[in-house]
Amino acid sequence: MPESTDHPEPLPVAPAWAAHVLTLFPEMFPGPLGVSLVGTALHEGRWSLAAHQIRAHGLGRHRTVDDSPAGGGAGMVMRADVIAAAIDQVRAAAPSLPAIYLTPRGAPLTQPRARQLADGPGVILLAGRFEGVDQRVIDGRALEEISIGDYVLSGGELPAMVLLDACVRLLPGVLGAADSLQEESFEGGLLEYPQYTRPREWEGHAIPDVLLGGDHKRIAAWRRAEAEAITAARRPDLRRR
Repeated sequence: MPESTDHPEPLPVAPAWAAHVLTLFPEMFPGPLGVSLVGTALHEGRWSLAAHQIRAHGLGRHRTVDDSPAGGGAGMVMRADVIAAAIDQVRAAAPSLPAIYLTPRGAPLTQPRARQLADGPGVILLAGRFEGVDQRVIDGRALEEISIGDYVLSGGELPAMVLLDACVRLLPGVLGAADSLQEESFEGGLLEYPQYTRPREWEGHAIPDVLLGGDHKRIAAWRRAEAEAITAARRPDLRRR
């Protein structure tokens, strides 16, 4: 289960792949990360998750974390000094972890980037709220900006969960079969080929004969051709890359 800290205090250094989420809503974690294979891996200690309350570093009696935007405009902006204090508190215990800010303007999250992060010691994730975060803390703490898609959500907690799921499932022993990881969408730059299982015929639709013949070379060639055709039709940008 994640740790929820209401007041800054020394953090233990976790021996497993470590995820730290800075958020105004630590109660949202682990959420879906606590179930299925990723949740099992969490309970087995293959990775650790700590959700830290940003408001613990807030200012004044009301633990203020935001202020009106410079230059005017709607909404509020999360303060650089508050966010920096939250990041620094985690980095004191985990100085080697990359720090990432989840934002729609960030670079798209890709399978290669998820694999790079999974191969490292873990991540620090900043889940913003309101109109965003003061640019000075992004620059001053060298935060990598990552987006999970071209749309806007209410906060960075759900994107943080998406990124964590994408990384944790790649950790050794989490999914079990390494071969299944290699044949998924985006591995090798292609979308995945169609999958079938029993019954052999369903509502007038049959499993392609090539998949039932036992010729593994023909099956591999069919799957490759299908993956290429689907990628060309649905994601030509992947083909160009």
